[in-house]
Amino acid sequence: MESNIEIRRLFDVMPASGRMTTKIISKPEQPRVIDVSFPFPWNRERPIYINFDLWGRLSKPQRDLVLLQKVAWLTGVRWFKPDVYQGVAVAGLVGALVELSQSDAVGVAVAGGLSAIALVRIWGTNKSQESEINADLAAIKVAQRRGYTETAAAQHLLSAIETVNKIEGNSTLNFIDLIRCQNLRAIAGLSPIGVPEK
Repeated sequence: MESNIEIRRLFDVMPASGRMTTKIISKPEQPRVIDVSFPFPWNRERPIYINFDLWGRLSKPQRDLVLLQKVAWLTGVRWFKPDVYQGVAVAGLVGALVELSQSDAVGVAVAGGLSAIALVRIWGTNKSQESEINADLAAIKVAQRRGYTETAAAQHLLSAIETVNKIEGNSTLNFIDLIRCQNLRAIAGLSPIGVPEK
């Protein structure tokens, strides 16, 4: 597979928001088919690393859906959105600065700890099964704008998860991938049981 041609094709498949923030990088030495790093707020660019030797073992629809899912997950990570944890993190940081200016070590420790707990919670939320399922659903929506039906997109993403797992030499799917597969089976009409809302 010619990586430059495939990269250009994948950029055409991506939504506009993905083209602005993500960058596809060939990484033939990595053991994973596709890999992304958790996007921290100071990283302006969100790289997607692909081993094109392994990538070529997926069908074109599988490649499209895997890429769209990764882009949806990367663009879905929000550090600065108004919610309770962001508010607690900011309040903790401000409190730590105020306590630091007053040379209050206990106050700095308490406020810093509060911020740390909130930041860990934000990180955990963005690494959860819910964020992965939301990325799957977003990928399916974008795929529908690219000519796939909802059922076909779910089937391609489902088969891609299983195929990637085999290519990477894993004997079983991890817990989050099992949950994702069950949800995708329900969307594809292959199973009457989906994933509960809560």
